[in-house]
Amino acid sequence: MNPLSILRDAAHFFSRNLQFIATLCLPLVAAECLARAIVASLTDSAHSPAYELLVGLFFYPLYSAALILFLDARSQGQRPAIRDLLASTVQLWPAFAVLAGLSTLLIMLGGALFLPLALYLMVKLAFAEYLLVLRGLAPLQAMRESFLLSIGHFWSLLACVLLVIVPLWLLDDWTLQLLGEQPDAIGSLILDIVNGFLQLFSTVVLFRCFMLCNQRPTEDSHSS
Repeated sequence: MNPLSILRDAAHFFSRNLQFIATLCLPLVAAECLARAIVASLTDSAHSPAYELLVGLFFYPLYSAALILFLDARSQGQRPAIRDLLASTVQLWPAFAVLAGLSTLLIMLGGALFLPLALYLMVKLAFAEYLLVLRGLAPLQAMRESFLLSIGHFWSLLACVLLVIVPLWLLDDWTLQLLGEQPDAIGSLILDIVNGFLQLFSTVVLFRCFMLCNQRPTEDSHSS
């Protein structure tokens, strides 16, 4: 896998389907950011991160599963309706929420022990969501299969992850500096929504990686 080619293809797809992706995912991303802002204003700073994490675990599976289903449909030349994608997403939500919770806790635990371990786990679990949504695997099985599917692709996946998340982190840090020490509530919310929406690009990138990793065994079997 060539990370630069993957990023180029993902950027092309994201830009061409920007309107549909925004219509599908942006309302849920905005609702998540608004809910986090409300929770932060109603809770003390010590407990706010935990509650905000719970908010994320509620909304994230909804728009992520919807986007993955859309990516899969478009890869097959289909144009699904938004209502159909959301209906399927609701059915997937319980298992996806469990997977997101387990993955988040595992990565956080890894980061607490050794920061590179968190990055390693993030890469090895990169395909778990796609395996759950597209193959119907249970959360733990999807995590295990993601570890297996990523064998031989770690460094390419790592490059893709870093090329996406590092600029997004830098952008998020830059926007926080623009807001200053006492940010405007509305401005802060808008920037959170924009940053949250841009992070969906990583889902497109990793879907492309997932497709390439799944194609290789098929191609090898035909050539042998």
